[in-house]
Amino acid sequence: MIKFRRVYEKPSPTDGKRILVDRLWPRGLRKKDAHIDEWLREIAPSDSLRKWFGHKEERWEKFRKRYREELNEEQKGKVLQKLRQEGQHRMLTLLFGAKDIKHNNAAVLSELLKKAK
Repeated sequence: MIKFRRVYEKPSPTDGKRILVDRLWPRGLRKKDAHIDEWLREIAPSDSLRKWFGHKEERWEKFRKRYREELNEEQKGKVLQKLRQEGQHRMLTLLFGAKDIKHNNAAVLSELLKKAK
């Protein structure tokens, strides 16, 4: 099972393994307060894609397409496969820092991982 939520939300007992999937550490959040089990920055969108997107909703569909293309790269593909396998055996919560809960990289990852089952 896989879900996603903002890293700033209070952790839930149903979160399972909490994985930060952003390239940058969330602003204003101390590491000891984050309750993160793993930080997979290598699965995050590239800096150039992240900056281009800028969380502008009108760029969402192109961002999704480009991010999925990046996820096909060998290094990211290996991490993606690891998440797929883990998600078959336990609850995973993909954490992100963006304010927009519908248009972010964790939403794309979650969608991709759920389709893989």
